[in-house]
Amino acid sequence: MSRPVLKTAVQTLGHTGALKDRSVAPQGFDFEFEEVPKIIQAFRRMVRGSEFDISEMAITTYLCARAHGKEFTALPIFLVRAFHHGAILVNTRLGIGSPKDLEGRKVGVNRGYTVTTGVWARSILQQEYGVDLSRVTWVLSGDEHVAEFQPPSNVVPMEPGRTLEDMLAAGEIAAAIGVEIEHPDVRPLIPDARQAGFEALRDHGHYPINHTLVVRNALLEANPGLAQDIFETFAEAKRRYVERLARTPADELAKADQTYKRVMQITGADPLPYGIEANRHMIESVIRHATDQGILKRPFTVEELFVPVA
Repeated sequence: MSRPVLKTAVQTLGHTGALKDRSVAPQGFDFEFEEVPKIIQAFRRMVRGSEFDISEMAITTYLCARAHGKEFTALPIFLVRAFHHGAILVNTRLGIGSPKDLEGRKVGVNRGYTVTTGVWARSILQQEYGVDLSRVTWVLSGDEHVAEFQPPSNVVPMEPGRTLEDMLAAGEIAAAIGVEIEHPDVRPLIPDARQAGFEALRDHGHYPINHTLVVRNALLEANPGLAQDIFETFAEAKRRYVERLARTPADELAKADQTYKRVMQITGADPLPYGIEANRHMIESVIRHATDQGILKRPFTVEELFVPVA
């Protein structure tokens, strides 16, 4: 009897490479990987058309999708983590001396309001610097993956034909989240942002989750052992990566891998933990931030969002 083949969209990363080259394989099915040029395109296709059986997905896209009844559920597999203190750039000519000075101003957000980097960056402004997010006008450069989402009243679209980068350089917006620009009048809002992220990890366990993994509900319901099989397969691929990471000098690693190695040095633990309990604090944090920022009308419990696996 032939094994089921599940259409899957995940990035090729250090901890997914063994899945892509088939050196780690599931017990009860086979992956059919579709290489999506930009993984955010897979998020959109999954949310709007359920085009994959298994898909990587930004965690706040997932929260928003679940709030609007999309028919997939996440496994506690967290494929991308990052620090976001450096995601906010400001125009130096506008007198922004501290994050609080953003109140009453316009701040650009790359793509949609529900983009995960934006959610985490806004949470840093609120939690660490006391910024009243409701007193900022958030200017979006694109739309949302979840078409049904309606943003708060202080969220507006960018004018057609413009870019956030040009608006930031011209001082038409005070700051922008998630853009890349080299301009003499633009600098990071938070100095030494990389170190600030590591200090937040060291001081209070702040280690943001960016991406999780979702599976179509129909498959999960029809195959009771599927979630465990997927989880164990991804975990084994990641285990091999972490072993390599531990023995590889930092200067031989890519930038993202260097960050994971530094996390491992700070925590003395797996820099990409899977499972609910190891991540409960950060899952609850992103739920709380999404609720505070008007992305969720009510907070989910962790157990509502993830398939239980050992």
